Amino acid sequence: MVFTGGMWSQMGSIFGTLMFLGAIFQQYIPGSQQLRDLITRYGNRAVALVYPYIQIKFHEYPGDGFNRSTAYAAIETYLGANTSTRAKRLKGDVVKDGRSLVLSMDDQEEIAEEFEGVRVWWVASKNIPHGQTISFYPRGEEVLSDVTFHRCHRQRKLYTNSKGDTWGGSWKRMWSPVVFEHPATFDTLAMDPIKKKEITNDLLAFIKAKAYYEKIGKAWKRGYLLYGPPGTGKSSMIAAMANFLEYDVYDLELTAVKDNTELRKLLINTSGKSVLVIEDIDCSLDLTGQRKKKKGKKDEKEEGDGLLKNEDEDSSSKVTLSGLLNFIDGLWSACGGERIIVFTTNHVDKLDPALIRRGRMDKHVELSYCCFEGFKLLARNYLDVGAHHLFDKIRVLLEEVEMTPADVAENLMPKSAEDDADACLGNLIRALEMAKEENKLEDVGEEGGEETKCGELREKEASTDRVEENGTS
Repeated sequence: MVFTGGMWSQMGSIFGTLMFLGAIFQQYIPGSQQLRDLITRYGNRAVALVYPYIQIKFHEYPGDGFNRSTAYAAIETYLGANTSTRAKRLKGDVVKDGRSLVLSMDDQEEIAEEFEGVRVWWVASKNIPHGQTISFYPRGEEVLSDVTFHRCHRQRKLYTNSKGDTWGGSWKRMWSPVVFEHPATFDTLAMDPIKKKEITNDLLAFIKAKAYYEKIGKAWKRGYLLYGPPGTGKSSMIAAMANFLEYDVYDLELTAVKDNTELRKLLINTSGKSVLVIEDIDCSLDLTGQRKKKKGKKDEKEEGDGLLKNEDEDSSSKVTLSGLLNFIDGLWSACGGERIIVFTTNHVDKLDPALIRRGRMDKHVELSYCCFEGFKLLARNYLDVGAHHLFDKIRVLLEEVEMTPADVAENLMPKSAEDDADACLGNLIRALEMAKEENKLEDVGEEGGEETKCGELREKEASTDRVEENGTS
């Protein structure tokens, strides 16, 4: 069974009734206080197991009851517009001039809304405080405002999708969450500062552009293609983007998706303010070549309109290129809004051009080998060194040798408690010099191979000439 927000709200009322009955039990049923406390404690735990929502109460007159809560007043102001247009039962108050009417939620009235990508329910209620005289409360009662939201929104999450057959047709989650705790930020990324600033400016422009996207008739989403050799920081870039925007991350494993229909269901069940990631997309499914014909078991037929199914017979995934294109840029892509979609690949030249064209992957970001500026940032992060006499030598070597930021970082990392900055920088220099020598040997081998081929070709041509001369004579 799929539970909607309203159904959970009704269940919340049921659980509230049970808790009320528990309070009556404590008040009027004689017996051990320890027994009553034990029943209450485990009863609350049982409720928490099946009720996935968090409830926060804001008292209008907290503490001594004389001063009105500023938090409650702020909530009341915030809900003013939503109350008059969405609540079914309202209370009316006349303002001082007697000519205007202010509407607010009636007691026990509830409204639901999306707040920064989170579904919340607001409820107005009353409570006469036990053991206090009514005169302490100007209205003879304590007014409460409750906000309820799903407990998964307490912290930002990293989600991954499960195999389709584990949740198809059931209430089980399509996405399994864990707390997102990746520490990467743009300050720790070893890349060109100019390119880094360009990306952060692009992200800031995106989150402020809702009205612009509506004006031009486009879904409020933006695609990023991150490409480059392994070890150049593509995954760290994704984490930095999510931390910069304070978005959840949905890590989509395409091979676990049964077909295009389930792919759409997964999209619908993502929230706004999220980063949707497909890493190593060139390895996920057969989405890399040109559109072509495909043989079936019984006959040959063309997978029309660019449909490329996974040719791995052991895989159960029937996701097609057409389905993926509709997923990221079709009618369904507008569901949720305010979403970043990120593809990563080590081999951008293998991807179908339709998959990475502008409008789908709006911004292409090449993450390449470590530059000197990236090295200096890694030196500060790993060694707390901003300048060193070995930096000039490292600058020259980095201009001659291609080394990924991951390899540079590994060589800078102290291997023992005795390793200082000199030792770690020396390790990096030795690694760069070794890589430089290996590159020279490879170049010599290639040149020798070319010379051998040229010699064989010349010998073959000379032999042909001799045969022709003999034949002529």
